[in-house]
Amino acid sequence: MPLPRLTPLFAALLSTLTPAVAEPALTIYNQNFAVVRETIPFDLKAGINRMSFAGVTTQVEPDSVVLRDTSGQVALRILEQSYRADAASQGLLLSLNEGREIDFLVTDRDAKEYVVKGRVVRSGYKAGGDASAPIIEVDGKLRFSLPGRPVFPSLGDDAILRPTLSWQLDAEKAAKVIAELGYITGGLSWQASYNFIAPETGDQVDIVGWVTVTNTTGKTFVDATVKLMAGDVNRVQPQVEAFDGIRSKAGIMSLSASPVTEKAFDEFHLYSLPRAITLRDQETKQVEFLRATGVTAPQLYIYDQQKYGPKVATVREFKNTQENGGLGLPLPKGRTRFYRQDSADGHLEFVGENNIDHTAKNETVRIYTGDVFDIAVERKATDSKLSSRSDNREEAYEITLRNRKATPVAVRVTEHFYRWPNWTLVQQSDPSEKTDAQTAEFLVQLKPDEEKKISYRVRYDWK
Repeated sequence: MPLPRLTPLFAALLSTLTPAVAEPALTIYNQNFAVVRETIPFDLKAGINRMSFAGVTTQVEPDSVVLRDTSGQVALRILEQSYRADAASQGLLLSLNEGREIDFLVTDRDAKEYVVKGRVVRSGYKAGGDASAPIIEVDGKLRFSLPGRPVFPSLGDDAILRPTLSWQLDAEKAAKVIAELGYITGGLSWQASYNFIAPETGDQVDIVGWVTVTNTTGKTFVDATVKLMAGDVNRVQPQVEAFDGIRSKAGIMSLSASPVTEKAFDEFHLYSLPRAITLRDQETKQVEFLRATGVTAPQLYIYDQQKYGPKVATVREFKNTQENGGLGLPLPKGRTRFYRQDSADGHLEFVGENNIDHTAKNETVRIYTGDVFDIAVERKATDSKLSSRSDNREEAYEITLRNRKATPVAVRVTEHFYRWPNWTLVQQSDPSEKTDAQTAEFLVQLKPDEEKKISYRVRYDWK
């Protein structure tokens, strides 16, 4: 079916009030919103000007709009601003034709088309809400469905094709200016992810970091300059829920020749993509921003019932420094995935995943990736005694570890003492290190197929 024709008046409005736009600039936050900046040429006369910009997002926050002449030639005073998101659609045009008779195009079984005339009693259209069934009168009878594809006589003088901002501007003098339009919108987000690749044995890993940018704003940004803001920016208003539609197949761009640049900005970190990208509506796109080779990330075995549960956990630890394989870049929060290469066939096998928080450079990162299959552990209380004066309590525990691996291991056994601030280990089978005010750690070395028991007795003093 041909597209609805534009009325001469509406075509004239589009040609005179919708100026050409330069490439946009985006600053995307990892909280499902972004700042959009676009430039608009205005040919202003002295006094009141009526101007429009068709092409903002469907999730723009209208009260966040900033319109200004960055050159300072003209002081723009906005007398009035309007935002319309009711872009032309079948439902909207049906509502504009309620009470009128229009043509409906019907295709029969032989693929022949014919026209049925019907009066639109109710369109069923509801802007921003759930539509109801339309009511169409055909030959004096009512139908709660469309008899065919509607053919509209015109688009209508009051219809718009895209979400539109309109202004009444008061200019102190006539001038041609390049105005900057900036606004906050929902529906743009990004997140980081990291792939760790390690050989079957050893502590060296390669790290590839990606940023995934998602656009659900209802608008396509062509050749946009993109910055990514990492950090938790406080927002007063609740976030607009993103449309959960079908996204296009993710695009993948390798930018290893032109790395992403990073700088501290206020209390956050700002990452700039090295070249402009096109973000289509409902598209997800990946960009590589980090590649580090030969990072030392030893695998730790930790038994910490309070933090990891009743089994021995496997944890990867590395220092985020330039000396460690070329890291040292502030790492935005995101998902980490770990792979090991099977030496038998060279294939990569997935061995665990987790998340990391925003991590500054030179900090140490610990990532829990799963539980150990071949190290068994049992923990039990062996004694509990309250003193006759009720001024202290003693408790005794025994932890048994069995190594069923073919290689020796070292297990860090972490115990937490939370009953009272004043505690003392009055007896222990192995040396321990007090790591904080409520924690002690034992390091247990186990040979292949060896079993060891560690025990301790703690006393809480209440005086």
